[in-house]
Amino acid sequence: MSIYTTITASLPFIEVDLNLTPQQMSMFINGLKYIIPCQSRFSGKSIEQLVNERYQSISTTVKNCLKDHRIPTANQRAEEAFQALRCILHELQSKKLSKKLGKRAKREYNIVQSIRCLLRNRSDIVIRRTDKSKVFYIGKATDFARKAEEYMLKTKAYQEITNGRCPLADMLHAVQTLLASFVKQGALTKQQSNKISPNLNKLELAPIFLNFARRTTFINGIDVTRKLEQYVMDGHFRSTTKFVTVDVTDLYSMIARQGALEALMRFFEKHSDHGKIGSLAIDHIMRMARLILDTNCFAYNNKYYKQCRGGAMGSAFTQVLANIYMYEWEQHLMKHQEKHNGIYGRYIDDILMATNQTVDEIKEELDKMKNKDVNININYEIHTSVNFLDITIKNNNGQLNTSLYHKPTAKPYILPYTSDHPRHIHRNIPYAALLRAARICSDVHDFNSARIRIDMSLLLNNYPPNFILKRFYRFFQVNNAISVLNELNEQVYQLLHQLLLHQPTRREKELHIMVEDPIRSPTVLQQKI
Repeated sequence: MSIYTTITASLPFIEVDLNLTPQQMSMFINGLKYIIPCQSRFSGKSIEQLVNERYQSISTTVKNCLKDHRIPTANQRAEEAFQALRCILHELQSKKLSKKLGKRAKREYNIVQSIRCLLRNRSDIVIRRTDKSKVFYIGKATDFARKAEEYMLKTKAYQEITNGRCPLADMLHAVQTLLASFVKQGALTKQQSNKISPNLNKLELAPIFLNFARRTTFINGIDVTRKLEQYVMDGHFRSTTKFVTVDVTDLYSMIARQGALEALMRFFEKHSDHGKIGSLAIDHIMRMARLILDTNCFAYNNKYYKQCRGGAMGSAFTQVLANIYMYEWEQHLMKHQEKHNGIYGRYIDDILMATNQTVDEIKEELDKMKNKDVNININYEIHTSVNFLDITIKNNNGQLNTSLYHKPTAKPYILPYTSDHPRHIHRNIPYAALLRAARICSDVHDFNSARIRIDMSLLLNNYPPNFILKRFYRFFQVNNAISVLNELNEQVYQLLHQLLLHQPTRREKELHIMVEDPIRSPTVLQQKI
């Protein structure tokens, strides 16, 4: 491995002997988001074929968007616009590549093809992306099979479908039959039915949940930082304040299905509008919920399986169902924390608490919660310094300190500068990284450490030094904080930190729109105008 010792942004995790060339390893280092340039030039298709394919894809998307907003797609103006689109695509596809770009595109195309050939001939390995760190993992197929089997035995959440038939057709038929019955009953219009079919996960229950549980639900690390600083402003943060982190084990696959559905029913009975969410009666939603859980099937190792406990990980519906189930479980802890002027908040299966009680008093309450529900297994830690989500939180003798947290296994991966993405995406990356750091870091020196880390990560991903310098300067210039860049001015930084911390993030803006009236008018059932 001596040929790979050059400093790089992020090495892939490789646990098998692949005998990669330096060029092949470099392509793996570029990560999953990397796009090689000018891929269509090597497809073997004619210019007309490529133009037609791209035109059909883009024009269909645009026309559907126009139709959603009741804008004509067949008048003279629209026809002229689509004709201009075709001409632009033809011009771009016909343009001759520069000699330098052409050589690079051909070289990278050949490297990718050589990797594909290598992987096709190695049936004994699997290639995946690592959880949350955006780098490749290549390991033994037998190890993956063993781990999958161990997980199935541990959770007892999956059972094999032994009839040998693919369940997809039956699942689609069940979905279509159910939605057709709702249309017939007038609960859904045909257009609404089409919007949520065949993916029932688009029935957005999350805004309804957040509308009532927002106070104790963390959206991200920035949200956590705000709540902690408000805790200080309210006069509750002291030298005795401790932080508690609680992790719920295998939440999605361990919650009892019937118990979760009963919790969902109670939630709707309490929070619906005369027994309805939009035009859908509670009974309609419960029937769809059962259908989603009953049709959680997948193929693995040439066999079909059905999930018989919990819900599918990655499913939007499973997440909100788990949240509602947990919301009932956590009521006692929420009231306990409120009674003792503490903080309680949860991000899916991660809980953060702040309290001035003694360690023994906290343990007593948490041990009670351990025995409350056999399906919810928790592990907790109590300290004056903890890591939660992407934040390190410290109590320095009664002074709150927050800074960015990076897991030991986290790689300094950023989209490589050489990736064939639109250039504005590369321009936005330094600004967004500094914005996140300024919102979370409560101290100017912690912010400066984060800035240096961002700088190094960008350099390691081939961003030119002058490009980085200009993007950094723009961030401080736009936010009237040049003195923070030049001399680490603490006073100016605190103004910057407070200003940016309390600006809503893009995610929060989206949620604000979604939760305006999620019960009477769910977003997915609204008609665009």
